[in-house]
Amino acid sequence: MDKKIDFNEFVASVAAENQDFVRDLHESLIGLGCKIEIKTAKSGYMVSYIYNKRTIANYVFRRKGMLVRIYGVHVNRYEEVLETLPDEMIHAVEKAPICKRMADPDACNPKCSMGYDFWLKGEHYQKCRSSAFMFLVCPQNHPFIRTLVLKEAEAWGMGA
Repeated sequence: MDKKIDFNEFVASVAAENQDFVRDLHESLIGLGCKIEIKTAKSGYMVSYIYNKRTIANYVFRRKGMLVRIYGVHVNRYEEVLETLPDEMIHAVEKAPICKRMADPDACNPKCSMGYDFWLKGEHYQKCRSSAFMFLVCPQNHPFIRTLVLKEAEAWGMGA
């Protein structure tokens, strides 16, 4: 059986400049009713925040650092927030692959729950759910990540 990983053990593996952000966002998500699941992965930990059995966001570790993947199921409810993102985060959204299943329902795994259809800076996007909103966790991105994650968590709390 896998050893239960403590939240503080995960935080200790996070870059010092991101630790307070991770703790603060954790407290906010737990306060909104999310549960946390921490697993070990090849490159570190994978930490998921789950609301009513649906993953809202997770942290993953890559060579360039820790990333957050936000599952923006309700992105259309807060598209105005996307308009406030800095160029680097907008570029990350733009370079994410398209949702193959939206383009051709037979082009992707039939179990895939499809990606996201949204507008950003006047452009229409249909992006893959696995990478549409995947951002580097760094001090300049903290406020934007926090807003996006909390907007998604709040949308789930208001009923999907």
